Amino acid sequence: MRQRVGYAPGVYDMFHIGHLNILRHAKSQCDVLIAGVVSDEMCEQAKGRPPIVPEGERLEIVRHISFVDEAILEVVPDKLETWRRTPFDMIFKGDDWRGTAKGDRLERDFAAVGVEVVYFPYTVHTSSSLLRRALSAVVAEQDRRETASGRTA
Repeated sequence: MRQRVGYAPGVYDMFHIGHLNILRHAKSQCDVLIAGVVSDEMCEQAKGRPPIVPEGERLEIVRHISFVDEAILEVVPDKLETWRRTPFDMIFKGDDWRGTAKGDRLERDFAAVGVEVVYFPYTVHTSSSLLRRALSAVVAEQDRRETASGRTA
């Protein structure tokens, strides 16, 4: 019997419980799970800013998650091109993609090659964007206190 291969792409910046949940759920749906860690360059192109944690470190973190059988660096924006290089039967995304232009395109493109798109609940209370904002607020408060007390870095 042929093994079902799943693919879970993501930036995986500031690895958090939402990332772990997606990988755990993904592994429960397939026999082999490949995690695609988006490169620094692709992240900056897509989001307009680089990730906080460099790609080599993010790749190493994801590679050591027990649910992940293989982790690869995702270096092309076209998921079909990634599929051609590393074939898989299903692709996993957070349900924040469902019903969006990106999600609809993903479903259409992969339906044409027989790949199933599976959505998992997005962890709304924890995300890299929220963590990034929280860190910025902490740094701004520290800067404000240092300025108020007359200290400078």
